[in-house]
Amino acid sequence: MNELGKNSVAMVTIGEDSEGQRIDNYLLKQLKGVPKSHIYRILRKGEVRANKKRVDATYRLVLGDIVRIPPVQMARREPAKPESGRFQSIGAKMAQYVIFEDNALLVINKPSGMAVHGGSGISRGVIEQLRLERPELKFIELAHRLDRETSGVLMLAKKRSALVALHQAMREGGGASEGGMDKFYFALVKGNWPDARRHVKLPLFKYLTPEGERRVSVREDGQPSHTIFTLKRKWQGLSLLEAELKTGRTHQIRVHLSHLGFPIAGDDKYGDFPWNKELQRLGLKRMFLHAHTAVIRHPVTGELLTLEAPMPADIQHFLQTLDKSGDAQTI
Repeated sequence: MNELGKNSVAMVTIGEDSEGQRIDNYLLKQLKGVPKSHIYRILRKGEVRANKKRVDATYRLVLGDIVRIPPVQMARREPAKPESGRFQSIGAKMAQYVIFEDNALLVINKPSGMAVHGGSGISRGVIEQLRLERPELKFIELAHRLDRETSGVLMLAKKRSALVALHQAMREGGGASEGGMDKFYFALVKGNWPDARRHVKLPLFKYLTPEGERRVSVREDGQPSHTIFTLKRKWQGLSLLEAELKTGRTHQIRVHLSHLGFPIAGDDKYGDFPWNKELQRLGLKRMFLHAHTAVIRHPVTGELLTLEAPMPADIQHFLQTLDKSGDAQTI
């Protein structure tokens, strides 16, 4: 997002984090320091627009909406402090994260803490930063999304034909050998996972909290969802799982595990919040969910691609800390 409150109009592309929110609530979050009465005034006057059309305060944002926000007078604020630790803001060069690139496809190992799209107070996400750093790319679009706190394989298309082919592969529902995609994640969970391998099929339902935030729960009238969990390692009260996505629902792995009583370490939406604080004291500063491998047919050549993102150093170090505790169990 452009710096709001300056002498210029901001054009904001709505990402997943803001999808479904009422536009008045969205503006109240974005324009901190602006009087509430002024926000409703610019809405009434038609100065805020979605996709070039006037909207009222009750309009709910749709993924991909282009929202026009006029210049506003904001209260003076201290400059934001840069993020510390694992990721020093979105200003880091994207080249260091690239794990595959050709003339049709760009794949990065997205760090935890980096949003894929700007919005909800985030000035730039992966896609905006790439467009800024790589102006020679006439076309660059996200093929799919990862949650902000999830790290790992993220694919982007450099041609519209490639984007269409990738989306088609994701809709197929089968594995890469059947024209679809195989996606694998590592997740560290609370509890002693009892099965070597387990198929979880629980329907997922998306809803909005009273504050306008997206959430997902297991409900009979939800969308069919299928995850295969394989136990990789165990410690006392902790389990490292590999999750294979057979469907790609919003927050699927997180909600399946939380519903089963095995919340992901560091999950700030569906996790065990007191436990998360204990983990922070032990050195885990993020959600332990990493998309380590994706297997797919190349969208142009048809070649079978295995795209791998090494586990980030911070969560590798945390696993080493667990090993040193002496509680590791052989699987």
